[in-house]
Amino acid sequence: MAKRNAFYAQSGGVTAVINASACGLIETARQHRDKIGKVYAGRNGILGALTEDLIDTSKESAAAIRALRHTPGGAFGSARYKLKGLEENRAEYQRLIEVFRAHDIGYFFYNGGNDSQDTAHKVSQLGEKLGYPLICIGIPKTVDNDLPITDTCPGFGSVAKYVATSIREAGYDVASMAATSTKVFILEVMGRHAGWIAAAAGLASEADSEAPHLILFPEIVFDEAAFLAKVSKTVKQHGHCVIAVSEGIKNKDGTFLSESGSRDAFGHAQLGGVAPRLAQLVKDKLGLKHHWAVADYLQRSARHIASKTDVEQAYAVGKAAVELALKGHNAVMPAIIRKSDKPYRWSIGVAPLDKVANVEKKMPRNFITRDGFHITEACRRYIQPLTHGEDYPPFKNGLPQYVRLKNVAVGKKLKEGFEVKKK
Repeated sequence: MAKRNAFYAQSGGVTAVINASACGLIETARQHRDKIGKVYAGRNGILGALTEDLIDTSKESAAAIRALRHTPGGAFGSARYKLKGLEENRAEYQRLIEVFRAHDIGYFFYNGGNDSQDTAHKVSQLGEKLGYPLICIGIPKTVDNDLPITDTCPGFGSVAKYVATSIREAGYDVASMAATSTKVFILEVMGRHAGWIAAAAGLASEADSEAPHLILFPEIVFDEAAFLAKVSKTVKQHGHCVIAVSEGIKNKDGTFLSESGSRDAFGHAQLGGVAPRLAQLVKDKLGLKHHWAVADYLQRSARHIASKTDVEQAYAVGKAAVELALKGHNAVMPAIIRKSDKPYRWSIGVAPLDKVANVEKKMPRNFITRDGFHITEACRRYIQPLTHGEDYPPFKNGLPQYVRLKNVAVGKKLKEGFEVKKK
């Protein structure tokens, strides 16, 4: 088989370890130079392919690529951009083929979550429908931990470690000041439809008196009366109440508590901040002094406290993506397979993209306590090993040192450009 080039792109919200997957992929591809030519990265994700804005990763030193393993964010730029069906928007797919053909790209690696795996699946069908030989491999990534088949999603273990650590530390702060200051503290975390990140906060609570005292999940319909009663009881019992809430909790009518009315590039409802709304509710109904915080980008970029298990898994799926492609696999995603809980053992398996695309893995009901306000021991057994181990980045002058790649552009070969439509 003639040696062909590879295209790699990062998609959607980035994580503390997505670059570790890029590191695993690029280092492995460099070990197979007899089969894979150059690895081109899309500048700003799939947009780089559509606009022929490619990055030549061969211009980066081995040390720079190695440093990706401990660098957060998306080293090549990411984007929220969803390709529609082939028949709906044939022009975009034809453009991809034009760019791939011009640069002799025979391997497509797409690193992302639910919508991204859908795109990877669609692109995997290009070869047959448009007559272009292309091997397509999806690479799992999402802090939301909601991809099916894989035991966990690279990015989740680290955000879980950060959230559990942060709410434990905040709990000590609130407990110290509760007698004369804040009685209720609310931490909002990510999770539109699945409460995995909120559940991770529960690891910090090893006794009823420890934060978080309440957790609100998207899987459980928000009951205002029950919530207020629980908060009031907790404050009376412990002197304060610490709450972890997922951004995606819903009312009985199915609407998000924090829905702002706008939509993002994937067509999802834009959420406007549930923590301040709950804080206002606590103030109005209970008259308690409160404080709130939104973890936001901090939770997914906290490489300084990343889980070693997560880093190792992120690297492993990047490595496995190349190995699967070289074995002739197509339209698949490397998946993490749990072999045991204690000790936590895992291996890499294979998941077909048509079973992964657009499927969300939500919290099982037996992972949430009967009253709907906390996690069970089964949930703790599942999440805890994913946060294990420390993998600190190098520090200099008291701060973590990360790499910024040169990201040298590949010369364009197509005469005509392509206008990407805003969605």
